[in-house]
Amino acid sequence: MDGTGAPGRVEDVHVEDAFQVHEMGAGALRLDCSGLVVAPGFIDTHTHSDLAVFDDPTLSFKSLQGVCCDVLGQDGVSVAPLRAEDVESVRRQLAGLDGDPEGLEWDWRTVGDYLSRIEQAGPGIDCAYLVPHGQVRRAVLGMEDRRPDEMELDAMCTVLDSGLRDGAVGFSTGLIYPPCCYADTQELIALCRVVARHNGVFVVHIRSEGDYALESVGEVIRVARESGCRLCISHMKLAGERNWGKCSSMLDQVREARSEGVIVTADQYPYTAGSTMMGAILPPWAHAGGKVLERLGDPVARKKMRDEILSAKRQPWDNFWGWGGPEGIRIAGMGGKDSPRAHLAGKNLLEAAGGADPLDFAMDLLAAEQMGVSMVAFSQSDSVVQEIYREPWVGVCSDGLVGSWPHPRTFNAFGRVLGWLVRDLGLVDWPEAIRKMTLLPAESFGLDGLGRVAPGTRANLVAFDPERVVDVGTYDDPKRSPDGIVHVIVGGVLVVQDGQPTGACGGKVFRA
Repeated sequence: MDGTGAPGRVEDVHVEDAFQVHEMGAGALRLDCSGLVVAPGFIDTHTHSDLAVFDDPTLSFKSLQGVCCDVLGQDGVSVAPLRAEDVESVRRQLAGLDGDPEGLEWDWRTVGDYLSRIEQAGPGIDCAYLVPHGQVRRAVLGMEDRRPDEMELDAMCTVLDSGLRDGAVGFSTGLIYPPCCYADTQELIALCRVVARHNGVFVVHIRSEGDYALESVGEVIRVARESGCRLCISHMKLAGERNWGKCSSMLDQVREARSEGVIVTADQYPYTAGSTMMGAILPPWAHAGGKVLERLGDPVARKKMRDEILSAKRQPWDNFWGWGGPEGIRIAGMGGKDSPRAHLAGKNLLEAAGGADPLDFAMDLLAAEQMGVSMVAFSQSDSVVQEIYREPWVGVCSDGLVGSWPHPRTFNAFGRVLGWLVRDLGLVDWPEAIRKMTLLPAESFGLDGLGRVAPGTRANLVAFDPERVVDVGTYDDPKRSPDGIVHVIVGGVLVVQDGQPTGACGGKVFRA
């Protein structure tokens, strides 16, 4: 199945060096793939392997899913560009999201520097990068909650332009995370005009995936329309039971924009729980100016946070506590491997609190770990997941955080789509399922040479058993890779053979 959505055919696939070619030379390694589906390597369009690639460059937890390319720099919160004075605060902020590999020297400053460091690490799979909005804002405004003036906005556009010139394939933001959440629509339009000049993609975690989801989808469509850039809506979902009924209206918004010529796609992970930094349970104002730890220690500010978090009113920010309560929020990991609270990973907040007030416990935990805590939060519906997946413009992502007790999507997202949504439920046929994991994201993100099985394209290939492929990781045992992914080739290098990682690395850094 070649990635285009065309019916499958029986054919040999020949590889020489890093490319697919017409004829195979004598003495070549031959893999018998009879009974298997051979497809282009899968592309994970929303990942958090930004630091994991230095901790374990093979990234075998991705290749064991058939993933041959990761797109880094997501949610507007990542590692480059990076001012020297911001290293410690960014490291602390990202510890719960991307981990904090021991002994890693954060000595890069530009996007180009960071991409070169990945090249030096010799990644097992291909990597592409998005310039993160948070780092663009930090470079000019720090963590301030305000609009930039004209000169400051020009300076932000210059920082973004530099990152795109260094090879980033686009620009990301996470409009629930500080400092990205302090931006207004006009700021986004101005920055995305820079993205459009580079023919890049705007990848966005929208401002609300719950009570204001329709308004938030409308906002980013407006940004794409007025700036002229391509848009990918990250991990499309509806959170909170009172919002699940909005799915058809949300999809209609995108269909209408696409019919008008706006280039909009989305990606999705196949689970009803999300995972992010636990600091996201706090209202956005609590993070302003980088003073969240100070406010957690202030009784007046802390009471105000509690009142807003526990309010049943419709919220202009995503209230994870309101969606699932303490039972629905599970501690996924701490930034520090030697944390005295590391044993709490895997417990929900009600269990971990041990009889204490769970919200006070959560705030104390964030303060003690200096915000370096990640969580798994339950808020979604299987029926909504399925309805979104049917859309031909929706691809697949893991959004996988690499913590001590991660969400099972980190290890299993692609196996779960193939086994559950495709084979078991039959929501789309096999060629379409492959297209949604390969050519669709390659075209959406401008990853030329990826996403197809054809002579002259990069030799990223996966062979899987359609009858056997299945996710096996669970929320209680998440670090288990799918069954049924048999062989994986990255850049002509066999990185998975007979379901086992070979330890070889074939990846490259994809520079736009």
